[in-house]
Amino acid sequence: MKSKKVARQRRARRGRAKIKELVIPRLCVFRSSKHIYAQIISGDGNTVNVTASTLEKDLRSSSTGNAESAGKVGSLIAERAKAAGFEKVAFDRSGYKYHGRVRALADAAREGGLQF
Repeated sequence: MKSKKVARQRRARRGRAKIKELVIPRLCVFRSSKHIYAQIISGDGNTVNVTASTLEKDLRSSSTGNAESAGKVGSLIAERAKAAGFEKVAFDRSGYKYHGRVRALADAAREGGLQF
């Protein structure tokens, strides 16, 4: 029987293969039990251009493992992406369900002006 991590990584590989065909930057999400991380990776997959996470000082003051803090990370990544010149990205959920914290981050990034 496969572990949950191996199954998630398999789903992530499938999703990233589809995104690679598009050759546009991707908004990659990683969630742990305590924190959530987001980064925009270039279309060729070689460079990380923009990052945001709940580890940053201004976001760390409150609880970091809930949907509210994920929404703050989503709006922060959208703000930084717009400043760096990114408007359209592909959403890479890294094999996680589009639910809860991942959905809160995606919705906040859309409200911040990112298109995906």
